[in-house]
Amino acid sequence: MDKLKAYILTFVLVLLGIAAGIVWAWGWTGLLRVVLLLSFLVLTLGLLFFTALTLYAESWKYGTVLAVLTAISGYALYLSWVWKGLWVVGAIIVFFIAAFAFGIWYISEPDLGLVDRFKSAESLEKAGKYKQAARKYEKKGDYLKAAEMYEKLGWMESAAWAYEKAEKYEKAAEIYEQLYEKEKDTYYLKEAHEYWKKAGNMERAAKALERYAEEEPWFWEDVAKLYEELGNEDKARKAWEKALEYYKGEAEEEGVFYEDVGNIARKLGMEELAREAYQKFLEYCLKEAEEDPMWWKHVAEACEYLGEKEKAEEARKKYEEYRQSIMKANEETSNFPGDSGKNGE
Repeated sequence: MDKLKAYILTFVLVLLGIAAGIVWAWGWTGLLRVVLLLSFLVLTLGLLFFTALTLYAESWKYGTVLAVLTAISGYALYLSWVWKGLWVVGAIIVFFIAAFAFGIWYISEPDLGLVDRFKSAESLEKAGKYKQAARKYEKKGDYLKAAEMYEKLGWMESAAWAYEKAEKYEKAAEIYEQLYEKEKDTYYLKEAHEYWKKAGNMERAAKALERYAEEEPWFWEDVAKLYEELGNEDKARKAWEKALEYYKGEAEEEGVFYEDVGNIARKLGMEELAREAYQKFLEYCLKEAEEDPMWWKHVAEACEYLGEKEKAEEARKKYEEYRQSIMKANEETSNFPGDSGKNGE
């Protein structure tokens, strides 16, 4: 038995013991009286706290409601204490149970008025209450109609969400493209790209991602790969060329990107630029390997790119030696007598 279960069991046993003691001393009536007193005391103090908090926030409407509920609970607490008017106490208990049930029901549809809750989605739509109708359609699982309501309201992101739930991905993608034209926020282009992909329209997905890459250039490589999948070699090459320009700029600030420059240059048939980039990548890797032997792996790769097989093999051996030393250190740690594994049990 874990500690939590033990604590719970102990708590339950203590409560049962206290209840048994009360029954032995004052009978079942005494137990009922104690339960009612404690229950209404906790309820009254809780309501009093939230009443004060609500009035402090100057929410007079809800503060007044809470104040009335506090007074009712306080009156039930008093009756339980003097043990009089028990039928009133019973009525108050029924009242609070009904109020709680009503509160849960009301919170389940916070956007609907009391009367609207009993109307159908169709009648709300005819009355021009599109917001309420949309909520009703959602509850019915009719997301397509909900999306239409949101469009009438001009709530386009909500409409896109509803179209997605209805699996009308192309409609969601179109809305996100419209939102980009209006807001000029590249987030919408990224979303449009994703939904065109879900809709199976890879041509539109590529166009959306291409527009996205014009403002977020690190995505040109993804655009190029997508056009390659579509068999559009001309657009793929143009995207690779833009990706190359982006990585050249990045490599000037962070040398690790020279590998990307080399890879793309070689793909585009720019062998001289590729070799120059791989050479710079090798220099970067050698410098990093002085601090972190893990980089010998990348030194080997750079040497392979440059056709320097002997140097690549030498770097690979250094990386393997480093890897073996790490594995040995891990084994020694796991076999240490104080370890929490089997040897330590």
